[in-house]
Amino acid sequence: MPRAFASAIGSVWSTWAPMTTMRTSLGAAGDSPSDWRPDVPTGGIVERMTHAHPGYADRKVDHLKRLRRIEGQIRGLQRMVEEEQYCIDVLTQVSAATKALQSVALSLLDEHLGHCVADAVKEGGADADAKLKEANEAIARLVRS
Repeated sequence: MPRAFASAIGSVWSTWAPMTTMRTSLGAAGDSPSDWRPDVPTGGIVERMTHAHPGYADRKVDHLKRLRRIEGQIRGLQRMVEEEQYCIDVLTQVSAATKALQSVALSLLDEHLGHCVADAVKEGGADADAKLKEANEAIARLVRS
């Protein structure tokens, strides 16, 4: 994730998913995902993947378009603050960006459940239990936000 995007999204992210360790500006020590997201293992989420491709791979292009649109919204928020626009107008845009992020999260969760979790449950064993636990934790994080 580009540093500018990570920095810009910091304030919206803290509204969307309150995490006390999230930094609004990633410094040299903040290059690893685990530095700013305690629930992400060192090396990132990729370490956890056991499939040939993630559940969202078929819709990757759609997700990237949506995330780029959200990135544009965040940059617009920065401009609004720089231009000292009216508070309610800024808050309205923060709400829109938050809702857009939540929509992406729900879509990714749906694809994770339909692909990764479903495949693990079909195979059974410890991997199925781990995937179900992981999905429960992800849902809990989304509900808290």
